Amino acid sequence: MSKKVLVLGEAREGVLRNVSFEAIAAAKKISGGGEVVGVLLGDSVQSLGEEMIQYGADRIITVEHPHLKQYTSDGFGQGFMAVYEQEKPDAVVFGHTALGKDLSPKIASKLSSGLISDVTDIEGEDDAAVFIRPIYSGKAFEKVKNKDGLLFITIRPNNIPPLELDSSRTGDIASITVEITNLRTIISEVVRKTTEGVDMSEAKVVIAGGRGVKSAEGFAPLQELANLLGGAIGASRGACDADYCDYSLQIGQTGKVITPDLYIGVGISGAIQHMAGMSNSKIIVAINKDPEANIFKVADYGIVGDLFEVIPMMIEEVKKIQGK
Repeated sequence: MSKKVLVLGEAREGVLRNVSFEAIAAAKKISGGGEVVGVLLGDSVQSLGEEMIQYGADRIITVEHPHLKQYTSDGFGQGFMAVYEQEKPDAVVFGHTALGKDLSPKIASKLSSGLISDVTDIEGEDDAAVFIRPIYSGKAFEKVKNKDGLLFITIRPNNIPPLELDSSRTGDIASITVEITNLRTIISEVVRKTTEGVDMSEAKVVIAGGRGVKSAEGFAPLQELANLLGGAIGASRGACDADYCDYSLQIGQTGKVITPDLYIGVGISGAIQHMAGMSNSKIIVAINKDPEANIFKVADYGIVGDLFEVIPMMIEEVKKIQGK
């Protein structure tokens, strides 16, 4: 049976995040040939609708309001619920991002709906769709099927490939007016403490440093390697606790969960909490001078050696390959 699916698009500094396109691909799979409707919330998001259509959405609804310039669960919740009440969809798809993890349970509660969170894969299509999600910090996976009522899922970034961009696709982009009132929280200022460049949660390559990096300066060669590979920098909690880098870079059970194509762990022993955040990476490379380090148990490739010798060698080899 065909379904109407609402997909929440996420933008950062005026640019759509890749998870928005991955969510559209997931929506297409569960719609059974039905309609995929993109939802954009913000103070100036109308221009982003066309890109969502080119990635597979059939039409777009925007809600623009000054109170939506920065994310708050109250403001975005009111905006999304107004679209939901207008469209009455059969399914909803969010990204399993910081925004999605905060907003989705609140929306699900308002709708008295179940929520299948952190989906990494979808088997089958339409009513036969089965959703795969990790449990027990990634040690096991469960398969979940929605039996009745609204289907509401969040998808983990960098797991469900987006559809091919089709610049010839067109669709309606409409705007609705929503009064955003009674906000309990107002964002007056945003102080960013993340590194510039590629977003770690969506990066194809992540270079992560641990206590073995020994200092904040020790992250410099890791950053150089990440830049050469078009990737992002991450860290273990130990490196963050030692003040080598900001906690925004932390990977793990209490940090960010990532699934890049390539993860390189540098000077990381492999605490279970850290591995919960990266063990589903497609290729794992570990560099550690301790051959008994726990991270080698999950690594596809291991290098036993001094990171301060290995990383410069890797940088030089990459430069040779790239002709630099």
